[in-house]
Amino acid sequence: MATINELQPPYKVGYFVGSLSTESVNRTLSQALLRLAPSDLVFTEIPIGELPLYNRDFDGDFPPVARAYKALIAEQDALLFVTPEYNRSIPGALKNAIDWASRPYGENVIARKATAVIGASPGQIGTAVAQQQLRSVLSFLQAPQMNAPEAYIWMRPGLIEADGTVTDPGTEEFLRGFMNAFFEYIERVLTVVPSAS
Repeated sequence: MATINELQPPYKVGYFVGSLSTESVNRTLSQALLRLAPSDLVFTEIPIGELPLYNRDFDGDFPPVARAYKALIAEQDALLFVTPEYNRSIPGALKNAIDWASRPYGENVIARKATAVIGASPGQIGTAVAQQQLRSVLSFLQAPQMNAPEAYIWMRPGLIEADGTVTDPGTEEFLRGFMNAFFEYIERVLTVVPSAS
């Protein structure tokens, strides 16, 4: 069990990309966030594409892919969710992944981890509805959330290059500020909520 005094940067941040598409604008956004984040955040993608559909029949004996997935989340100090919006809701793959992470009852590996939510969309609404639904789920799972700044990114063509380079100075400044705020939030959470790792 870690103690508060042991929790020093760098902090381990697992990040979820809610889309399974290799051409996802949210995957592109995630690369920009990693480039612009403080150096004291170390990122690991939490892959969700290989998980089967959650079924409570698995609770007595999780498949190896789900056990490895939960172990990877448990190692992290914080979690970043980068998600699209499908039909005004959370993508099914991301919801399924969260269900695996929170089951069986009493083995929720998301609880007590500092979290942040962001998303990009080709439309100007910028995933606002999906983010609110995701926040509701994270609240139920007892995950402390960074509530501000909120970030609903209108992904215009050419805004972010494939390698994560942001071409608009205002957007770059905003995203850097978002990640700096997340770093500060992680530090605040870790001073009052010791890591279970």
